Order: sequence, then structure tokens, then C-alpha cells
Amino acid sequence: MRLLNTTLVAALLMAANLPAQAATNEDVDSSFFPYKNGVPTHDGLNAGVVIDQSNVGQFKEVIDPAMFEFISQGWTKITVGETTSFDLHPNYIQATRDGLGKVKLGEKSGEIEGFIAGRPFPEEPSMDDPRAGEKLAWNYKYGYNWGDNAAIYPFYWKYKDMKSGKLERTIKFNFHFLNYMHRVNQEPLPEITPNPSKLYRAIYVQALEPFDVKDTQLLIHRYENDLKRDSAWLYLGFQRRVRRLASGQVTDAFLGSDVMIEDFEGYNGRINDMEWTFKGAKNILVPFYNHNALPNLSEEHKESDGYQFVEMGDKGDCFPQITWQLRKVYELENKPKDANHPISKRVHYIDAQTFTIPRTLTYDRKGDLWKSWQIGQAHPDHHLPKNKGTGVAIDDSFTMIDVQAMHCTTGQFKGQVDPSLNPARKFTVQNLRASGR
Repeated sequence: MRLLNTTLVAALLMAANLPAQAATNEDVDSSFFPYKNGVPTHDGLNAGVVIDQSNVGQFKEVIDPAMFEFISQGWTKITVGETTSFDLHPNYIQATRDGLGKVKLGEKSGEIEGFIAGRPFPEEPSMDDPRAGEKLAWNYKYGYNWGDNAAIYPFYWKYKDMKSGKLERTIKFNFHFLNYMHRVNQEPLPEITPNPSKLYRAIYVQALEPFDVKDTQLLIHRYENDLKRDSAWLYLGFQRRVRRLASGQVTDAFLGSDVMIEDFEGYNGRINDMEWTFKGAKNILVPFYNHNALPNLSEEHKESDGYQFVEMGDKGDCFPQITWQLRKVYELENKPKDANHPISKRVHYIDAQTFTIPRTLTYDRKGDLWKSWQIGQAHPDHHLPKNKGTGVAIDDSFTMIDVQAMHCTTGQFKGQVDPSLNPARKFTVQNLRASGR
């Protein structure tokens, strides 16, 4: 019996570590074009339908648990939009084809071998694969979120009391994103050099107003080696100095908001920090839409080019006023390995076509729902002219709702796929000091 168990374990490990040689060009087509043979449907669910307290029970199967509860309580409603394809850039898809049969997981979580560019594991995940969740996490890490580089320029965060609807604070930011490696579209390709530290990606954040946080800056360096901890620095404008962030600070409230640094983009951390479990594929409503077709854009914070941000409304002004599409998602659970982490788990609903994370539910240490995270995804061809044809699902609005504190932080974006806004020198510690003077 002992020999049998040992043999079984060895077989499972061997199967989990085999290269993705089973993946085919047909798998790539299915992964990137899931709606080529038709879109998902549900009885009574059509474009233009409004889901509210009166009919939400009819659509429980296609709404995540937190959103179902919000609608049931009358906090918000969903307007259904037509399900449309968000085609990623052809170069990213071709890079995926070029990598077929070459990519496999390493022995340890956080290790990957043979990856060059594109989607590492384009095959349909299997519930029988004990490392399917980890493969989905790699697909997210190396996804085309923001492409090779982009900026949210500007970016308004608003802190709100959900019970009263009182606006407590507004912070204006610029966010910048840069991929150093695995680039597929914007020069230089495939890597920015020199890159002696082997950085994979960097995020730079600058607070512009109000005065008490002006010039506060955050810089995050993520390494190609997932087993190596991120480096992060914070420049505090009022102190005029740079300090290195301890790893634990990424789970603190960022500038007093409901958002952790680890929450950025749905999940902003190492794969190795979490245990990943694939919970299955399903069709649910998620916040995907055409920004320029939204009927009620905000009259506040208008840009000189006429761009208007997504409007907020409903309970506490905590909900983006957008449309939702019925789309294929992968339910992915992550649990922190660190027993001191403030959460017990996150449940991500990853869009199967773009591998962005439009919905995440976060649970406290007791296992109760703590926060609901929503990132609206706008089609690039119905947004700013410069975004057309980029193949980037544009992050366009967010809300982080702390259901226990009845508080929310909302975000209104002007996402721009524009390399000129993201020179490599911006993502350096030296730039923190120079920009803060």
C-alpha cells in the first residue's frame, strides 16, 4: 500500500510538471476567441434588461454571490449589455502560438520554465489537474493587462461613507505601468535593456492632489524570478525622503483607502505567496462595456479633450454606472501562505478571454465576506482614439466596498496606451527624489 501511494504521488507530480505539449493551435483559438461560435445565454437575459430587487432571483446563477446580495438589498442594479469579443493584440496571440509545447511549471510554486511571451498555458484548465490554479495565476501574471506599457492619467480615487453617501476625500493620481520583459508590441522588443536586476514589471504612482499628499509616490519593482520578493519604495512629499517598504506594508490600507497595494489590478503580488485553487469555469455577468456608449458619463473632472469619466451612483455613490456582459470566467481561489496575512482568501473571477480580473471577493480571517472589488473593463476600440486597435482591455472604473465597515473607495480612470507617458527613467528610485523636489 505504501509503495502504491508513493507511486501515485510521483505520477501526479510528473503529470503536473509535463510541458504544455497537449496544447494546440485549436486551444489557442478557443482561449482567445471564446465567442467565435456564439455567446453564452441565460433564460430572460438580453441586452437592455435591468436586474434589480424585483427580478434578481431569476438570474442568481449568473451573478457572483456579493453582487447578488447587493442587488437583493436594493443597493444597486445591473444593466445588461451585449456580450462582445475583446480581442487581444495579434502579436500576443502569435507569441502564445510560438510557445506551444515549450512551457511547464517548475517543481516549486512560483517556478516556470520555457516561457518567452504570450499566454503560458492556453489550454482549458482541468479540475483533475492539481496545479490548474497555479497555471491560471501565471496566465494572469503574464497577461496583456495594459499591454507592454500604459498609464492611468489622471486617476481619481474617492473615499465614501456608504451609509450616508458622504464624500470624505478625493485624491488625484497618475499611475504608470511598464513591462521590462516579454514585450510583444512596443519597442524595444522583447526586453528593455540594460536590465541587470532582471525586472519583469514596474508600477509607478504619483499623487497630485490634495496638498497634504501631493508628491507622495510609490514605486514597485517585480522581478522575473517569482521567488524573489518585490522591491517597493514610498516617497512621502511632506517628509521629502524615500523609504523602502517592508513586505507586510502591501496589505495595509493604501493612503487610508479601502484598497491594499496587494489589491491593485485584482491581485498585485507574487504567485508564490498564495495557494491557488481552480474552482471551475462558468458564465456570469461581469463589468465589461463600451465606454463611449455609456448613457450617463460623469460631468465632473472633464478633460480638455472632452473625455468624460464613468459616473458613480446607487448606494453611497459606490457603484459605477456601467453595463455588464455575460461572459465566460474562471473561478480562482487564492489563500495566503503567511498565517499573519489579514485575509483568509480571495475568490477571483478571471475573464477567460482577456485574463483580467473584473471581480474579486475578499474574505476576512473568520471566513466572512470583507470586501468586494470590481474593475470595469472598457473595449479599447470604443474609448480614446489612441487606444483603438491596441488589444488592451482598458481598466476604466473601480469600486472597493468594505461591506463590514459600510465604506467604499471608488476609482475613475483615463486609461491611455501611450508609450510616451512611460519612459523607463520614470520607474527608478532616482525619479522619486527628482519628482518630489
